[in-house]
Amino acid sequence: MDLFDHAMHERMQNESPLADRMRPQTLDEIIGQDHIIGEGRLLRRAIQADRMFSSIILYGPPGTGKTTLARVISNLTKAHFESLSAVLAGVADLRKVITEATERRKLYHRRTILFIDEVHRWNKSQQDALLPHVETGLVTLIGATTQNPYFDVIKALVSRSRVFEMHSLTEEDVRQILTRALEDPERGYGKLKVALSPEAMAHLMRMAGGDARNALNALELAVETTMPDREGIIRVGLDVAQESIQKRAVMYDKNDDAHYDTISAFIKSVRGSDPDAALYWLAKMLYAGEDPRFILRRLVILAGEDIGLADPMGLVVANAAAQAYEYIGLPEGVYPITEATLYLATAPKSNSAGAYYAALAEIQENGAGPVPVHLMDASRDAKGLGHGQGYDYPHNHDGHWTPQQYLPTTMIGKSFYNPSDQGYEAQVQERVQRWRAAQDKALADLRKEAGGE
Repeated sequence: MDLFDHAMHERMQNESPLADRMRPQTLDEIIGQDHIIGEGRLLRRAIQADRMFSSIILYGPPGTGKTTLARVISNLTKAHFESLSAVLAGVADLRKVITEATERRKLYHRRTILFIDEVHRWNKSQQDALLPHVETGLVTLIGATTQNPYFDVIKALVSRSRVFEMHSLTEEDVRQILTRALEDPERGYGKLKVALSPEAMAHLMRMAGGDARNALNALELAVETTMPDREGIIRVGLDVAQESIQKRAVMYDKNDDAHYDTISAFIKSVRGSDPDAALYWLAKMLYAGEDPRFILRRLVILAGEDIGLADPMGLVVANAAAQAYEYIGLPEGVYPITEATLYLATAPKSNSAGAYYAALAEIQENGAGPVPVHLMDASRDAKGLGHGQGYDYPHNHDGHWTPQQYLPTTMIGKSFYNPSDQGYEAQVQERVQRWRAAQDKALADLRKEAGGE
């Protein structure tokens, strides 16, 4: 590095965002995550003793300190530390790191720790390229990911690593981080006279959503855009804090775990007949920018799967809400979505439509039985083959029903559908039980008659 490079590096450090300048440099500076790096914890002991021989994957929401912890490890280890971003780097960059790590181990007996940020963004072939070098111990991997590694990192890599889950910061954690930034004279605003009102502090803590980066970015915006008063004091009140961070941070990406976990919580709340919880998860999804059509599709599915004949209007309401949304969109479209959510959450429940899969399993296991002759199409082969002969037209009987058999001969008497006793389906249950009993009696009489002959 020449003088020009050094000067540029110094300038970039001084001009870097507050969140980057305030990154902890030591383990003691890290706030939160005591469950994995608190005093006496396994990971803390390994870092302090520079015994990071096994690979680790740091998993957690943004702003919880995954990259920070990796940088602290780089400051404390005697091993060579390399860093790659899975967003920018590919297999060619990995090969270069591996080549250098091989030479370093051969010539200087020095270990290499490789930090890969956003490791889940590498596809399977890219992760496979890393696997043999982790397996042989040529490199010790520190992977950072916001996605569940058990789904988004190949199993072979996860099995060779220790997964540490990092939690969102508490509001008290955020307060300590903001206070440190205000008081630090070298990296923060300690050399300035900044007066952050208690109301402003509480707003930043609450709206940061457990993300230290969000909180520090908001503080930086508030301080840097507020002129000092006559006494030279930069006064940051609630109004300024609200302008600096107007919308609470919600961890939600349409392709990540929060997306699937939240829709799962929403559907389970509707299925569990809890309208309040259903509204909460619905609000979270819409607030975070989820596509309402995705939510409506899931409600239509739920109406068939979990409401069924207990309330046939459930499917009508869900489908009507989907159509209404297409007419009006947001923001007013929230009303039909909410109406459908509340209707389905408070409707009687039945999953009897799943009877389809019982019938499907029968066919998969035993094959499809032949259509009985009396049920065959009589319009083509009635004369030559007798198709349709013996069919008893239900509308010719009282109640428009007759105890006729409709299953293949080898399956007569088998049932798949078991109506629930919920809502409208309770009436269906009574009818089906009566019909089946009449079918059984008619079949028994027929067999008795045949036996008598």
